[in-house]
This record gives sequence, structure tokens and C-alpha cells, in this order.
Amino acid sequence: MKYLGLDLGTRTLGISISDITKTIATAYGTIHFHDDDYDNAIKKLSAIMEKEPIEKFVLGFPKNMNGTVGPRALETLKFKEKLEKTFNIPVEMQDERLSTKEASSYMIAADLSRKKRKQKIDSLAANIILQTYLDKRKD
Repeated sequence: MKYLGLDLGTRTLGISISDITKTIATAYGTIHFHDDDYDNAIKKLSAIMEKEPIEKFVLGFPKNMNGTVGPRALETLKFKEKLEKTFNIPVEMQDERLSTKEASSYMIAADLSRKKRKQKIDSLAANIILQTYLDKRKD
């Protein structure tokens, strides 16, 4: 069984997946949907769930820099509830502050074009979220 890392945006859902040992996260892809149409995102996520043996979701939790919970974090909590009801799989929340910025920095350092960065940013952010969670479990 594996873990699925998720980075929820207003129009995208970045996805990463762990190996079966739950040691290494790998970028999996990005689901695109209309503004805040999370039902459609979950419908598209169902196709992945049919292919992969997932036992847990690790969902990025976008707290404000001062640690408070803002509007995006509240939307993410609603999405968490939808995930749990739809798939009956536990959802762990992982602080994702600066994960997208970190992903962008990696891609700039790798000299990826702006177009390629835009295509990969969400899945790489999900990968950072999941890898952070996996690394924390080892401590």
C-alpha cells in the first residue's frame, strides 16, 4: 500500500505518490478543474485510486505564515472531509507553507523554462509535501 500526497489549489490538484516502503515520494501528475470545483477533482482522483493501492492521503495544509488558519486552509479542510467521505481513507494534514516556493526554486535552479515550471509546479509541491511527511515519520 502507498500514500498519496496532494497539493490543493483553486484550479489544480498536484499529486505525488510514495513507494510501497513509504520512504520515497515521486511526483505523479496534476489534475485540472474549474475554479473550486472540488467534486470534479475528486471524480478525476477516483481514476487514480482505481489504479493505485492507496492507504492514506497526505494533504497539504496552507496555514498563514504566522500559523493561523485562513480562507484557503478552511477550503482545504472542506476538501479533506470530501476525500474521507468519498474514499473512506484517512487524510493526514501536512503543513505546506512555502512548498510551492521551494518547488519553484528547484525548477529555476534546474533551468526549466517558465512553461515547463508551470506544468510541473503542482505535482512537485505535492511531492515536497509528501516527502516532508514521510521524513517526519522516520524521526
